[in-house]
Amino acid sequence: MKNKILSIIIPMYNEEESLPHLYSRLVALGEQIKDYDLEFLFVNDGSKDSSLEIVKALRKADKRVCYVNLSRNFGKEVAMGAAFDYVTGEAVAIIDADLQDPPELIVDMIKLYEEGYDDVYAKRRSRDGETWFKKFTSKAFYRVLQSVSDVPIQKDTGDFRLLSRRAIDALKSFPEKQRYTKGMFSLIGFKKKEIEFDRDSRVAGQTKWNYFKLMDLAIEGIVSFTILPLRISTIMGIISGIASFLYMIFVFSKTLIFGVDVPGYASIVCILLFLSAVQLISLGIIGEYLGRIFIEVKGRPLYFVEEYSGSIE
Repeated sequence: MKNKILSIIIPMYNEEESLPHLYSRLVALGEQIKDYDLEFLFVNDGSKDSSLEIVKALRKADKRVCYVNLSRNFGKEVAMGAAFDYVTGEAVAIIDADLQDPPELIVDMIKLYEEGYDDVYAKRRSRDGETWFKKFTSKAFYRVLQSVSDVPIQKDTGDFRLLSRRAIDALKSFPEKQRYTKGMFSLIGFKKKEIEFDRDSRVAGQTKWNYFKLMDLAIEGIVSFTILPLRISTIMGIISGIASFLYMIFVFSKTLIFGVDVPGYASIVCILLFLSAVQLISLGIIGEYLGRIFIEVKGRPLYFVEEYSGSIE
């Protein structure tokens, strides 16, 4: 009987130093999983180094290595979306190229998958090599996202997971261009199982994520899964309006009783600055949602592929 296929998605951007280490561990992983034929699908997200050339050389020696070369850098979220369209496996794992997520954990994920789970996700028990500030902001973000989202979002969980074919098909059905895949994993539902692990430091190279990119991803996560910020801006506007009306009554009454009081410049300036800030924040929130509507209605393709080399036959 022919073995099932386990596809492993590896998005990569300038990972030439990590790829040899990753490949050797993937080969060792294949020796541990006997009931599955492995497919290593590398998605080159516009790398400027020799990452693609390394993968092409691996492909010549090992037909399990497949690759999708995107026409430019689209970002990791889109790269994963492209991979969902090209993987062939009944089970699909997602792992970063920097080896912060141990490939060996896929063995345990497969066991849970065979028990009937559609989404076996890896929760970080510890995060080696990351600053306290990044750990703090990450925890704060997940708390905020869990409190405002209508969909339960897994805490301290990244993209490292194993998905069933029906989960992959569900993810492929999402048409949006502005993507927050971590939320999509939760949104599709299905039977989920958590598995804990200790996250390692990068095996080589430097992280491609800076705080500006992480902030952008955080905003994407919040506005993609809740309209609460719009409601908050509305509430702030109502409160500001009521407060302004009450202050107007106070000033009018004070003028009638005590006459014109010229001093008050400081308080007026403070009120104007406060109301201006509320207006700008509200406009900014509206702009975030409006910008996403603008991007979606254009209906542009999610990505373009320059080259694909697949088939593990």
